Amino acid sequence: MKRKLLIVMAILSLCVVLAACKKKTDEPISTAAPEATATPEPSMEPYMANVLTGEPQGDDYKNQRITAVMVNNIVAARPQRGLSKADILFEIKVEGGITRFMPVFTDYQDIGEIGPVRSGRDQFFRLILPWQALYIHEGQSVVMQQYAIDYSYGNLNNNDGANGYRDYGRVNWSGASYDNGTLALEHTMYTDSENIQKYIDDNSVDMDRTYNSTFFNFVDYRTGEPRDLSNSIDSAYSDKYGPIVSDGEYIEIEHSPSYKTRFIYDAASNTYKMQQNYSDGQWRDTVDEAADNTVLSFPNVIVLYTDIHTYPGHEAKDLQYAEYAWGGVGYYCYGGKCEKIYWQKGTPLEALRLYYLTEDGQCSDTPVEINIGKSYVSVTDVDYAENFVHSKLDGVDLSSATTVTYESHYVEDDAEEGETLGMSTDDLTTNATGSGEAETVTEEPAAETPAEDSAEVPADSTGEPVADDPEAVG
Repeated sequence: MKRKLLIVMAILSLCVVLAACKKKTDEPISTAAPEATATPEPSMEPYMANVLTGEPQGDDYKNQRITAVMVNNIVAARPQRGLSKADILFEIKVEGGITRFMPVFTDYQDIGEIGPVRSGRDQFFRLILPWQALYIHEGQSVVMQQYAIDYSYGNLNNNDGANGYRDYGRVNWSGASYDNGTLALEHTMYTDSENIQKYIDDNSVDMDRTYNSTFFNFVDYRTGEPRDLSNSIDSAYSDKYGPIVSDGEYIEIEHSPSYKTRFIYDAASNTYKMQQNYSDGQWRDTVDEAADNTVLSFPNVIVLYTDIHTYPGHEAKDLQYAEYAWGGVGYYCYGGKCEKIYWQKGTPLEALRLYYLTEDGQCSDTPVEINIGKSYVSVTDVDYAENFVHSKLDGVDLSSATTVTYESHYVEDDAEEGETLGMSTDDLTTNATGSGEAETVTEEPAAETPAEDSAEVPADSTGEPVADDPEAVG
C-alpha cells in the first residue's frame, strides 16, 4: 500500500540592514573613555554523544561497533534476560503472528547475560545494516542469510549465539523448564559479554568504529533542556484524524490478532513502563530476570507503521517481509504525549529517519528531535494501525483482560550453511513489494495450553532442534 510522502520546503529569507551615521557639530570634540571590552561568551564543548541514546559520552565510552542480539519473545520464553541493558529495543512481528526482540547495545561488554537467543530475521537486520553492527543470533532464515551474503557481512553476522550455552534448568513465568520436560529446547539458549568477547577474539572481529552521527536526531544534550511535545513545532497542527500532538499516558500496540504490547506513563520517573499480554489473557510487566526482575522502562516510545506480509514463495514458513522503502506514518511518545510523525528509510544501506509533519499533515523536511535516553521502537503492520491506542490514563482499566495470546504452528526456517535463495535480495524485494494484502484470520489457532507448552522440540544427534519440525514455534 504505497504512500506518497509530500516534501514541503520552506525558504526563509533574512535581510539585515545596517546603517551608521555621524553627527556633525561645531562643539569641541571630546575624547571619550574607551568602552569596556565585552567578555566573550564561552564556546560550547564539542558535541560528543552516545550513538544510541544521544547522552553525553562518558570517560569510558568506546568508539566501537554497536551490538544487536536476537531475543525470543514467544510467551514460553518469558521472562527474558538482559533486555534492561539495551539502549534501543526493537520489537517486530515474525512468523505465526508472534513478535521477536532485538536489543541494541552501545557496548557489548555491558550486556551481561542475555537470552533466550533466537534466529536472525532480515526485518531486524536491515535496520542495523547501515550501522555495521555486530549481529548475534542462533540460526537465521534463508532470506537473512542471503542478505549477509549480498552485503558481505562476514563475521559481523554471528550465527551461533556468540558461543551460546544452554540453561536447561531455567524456569519460565509459568513454572515450565526443560529439565522437567515442560519447556522446549529452543527457549534455553543464552550468551553473555564474556562469550561475545571470546567470539570477537577467536574470529578477529574488527570492533573499532567511529560514528559521525547518532541513530536518531537527538536533542542536543548540551542545552540541558528536553523537548516538550506540548510545545513542539507541530503541536498546533491537525490533520483529518485530529491534533498532531495529543495524549499519550497510555499506549497500546497491536502487532497481530494475539500479540500486544502496552506502555503506562510514570510521571515520577518520566518513563513508560512496558507490559505484554499472555496466554491466559492477562497483562504482565515485561521484566529482566537477570536484573532482579526490573520492569523495562523507556523515556522514548516510537511506533512505525508499514506494510508487513509474507514473502512470496515463503508461505509455508510464513517468512515476513517488512516494507522499508516507502516510509510511512508513525508516532513518537514522550512525557505523556504522543506526536504523529513520518518515517523514511529507503534502501537497506540507508538509515532510519524520522520527520515532523507539516501544517497540512504531510511529511516535512525537518527531522524530529528525539529526547535523549533509551528508546523502544516497534515496526508494526499497518493492518493494525486503527487499533493503536494512545490516551490519558484516566478511564483505562489496567486490570482488564486482553485478547488471549496464541502462536500458530509453523516450520521454523533455519538456513543450512551456504544455502541461498537463488536470487538476490534486490530481486526478492522487488517480488515482495506491493504484493501484501490485509491479513485475515480464517481459523483461529488453538490457544496456548500447558500441553503445547510442554511439547519438547525433537532434536537431532547434536541436541539442536530439527529445523523442519512442523511443531517448532518461534
